[in-house]
Amino acid sequence: MTTPRLSPFLALLYGGLRLFGRLSLRTLHRLGSACGSLIWLLDGRLRRVTERNLSLLLTQDSAETRQAIARAVLRETGKSMTEVAIVWAGSPQRALGLVREVRGLEHLEAARAAGRGLIIAAPHLGCWELLNYWLAERMPLSIAYRQPQRPYFEPLLLKARGALQVEQVRAEGAGVRALYRRLNAGGVVGILPDQRPKRGEGEFAPFFGIPAMTMVLLPRLARHTGAPVVFAFAERLPDGAGFRIHLLPAPAGIADADLGVACAALNRGVEDCVRIAFTQYQWTYKRYSIQPDGQPNPYAAAAAGDED
Repeated sequence: MTTPRLSPFLALLYGGLRLFGRLSLRTLHRLGSACGSLIWLLDGRLRRVTERNLSLLLTQDSAETRQAIARAVLRETGKSMTEVAIVWAGSPQRALGLVREVRGLEHLEAARAAGRGLIIAAPHLGCWELLNYWLAERMPLSIAYRQPQRPYFEPLLLKARGALQVEQVRAEGAGVRALYRRLNAGGVVGILPDQRPKRGEGEFAPFFGIPAMTMVLLPRLARHTGAPVVFAFAERLPDGAGFRIHLLPAPAGIADADLGVACAALNRGVEDCVRIAFTQYQWTYKRYSIQPDGQPNPYAAAAAGDED
């Protein structure tokens, strides 16, 4: 893969990341936790969306309990922002040295042994950028991504994620066809299964009991190629101690011909991961902003005017 050329601004930003990445993971996580505490105090969009998501999900908990969880979520969010300096701008070997444990490796090995390709479903949980490295070190990997909302950052993302020669494919048009080809040839494809598609491009399925617009790309890839699906994430360990890789089997029905059934299974797989490290999930995301016809946007009052 050709290394993208960075603009002067992005080159300066990348250089700053490289310098920042010289710090220890413990230091970066402490800085990130402090950033998360500041985000809480500023009471902006990230806090409001997090609190709204938790109010929708944790209906049996008191307001005080939900606030404590929301503060923990924002501290983990801050850590996710600072730890990428090690993953993106440092040595891949140094980043991979931070993996302390792997759980569920047998699921990955069994899926690979089937010889029908493999789909890795990697939710926005823990350090998904490190997970890319861990997978790419073991097997040729293609990852599907969506162009960022600010397109001028795309060259930086491509450069940062390409340290181990990961093939990066836009999840659109020709890119989707390339994913089918990789899987049919026995390759491995990584997909973020919890990115919310636009209305009309997905199916509604329960996510923690609430209707959520859910991607159909992953279930269709699984059905039409016969590739097994394994869920995976890198859990952040306390006090900068490193990371734990989790690999989980996909729920039954994820390749069902009925997309409603398949998308419900997909969301159950994400839920299985999130329950292991609840506060490390991206609860700052407006996962439920698209609702079935007649149902209001649950963020309209909590985050009016904010972008997704």
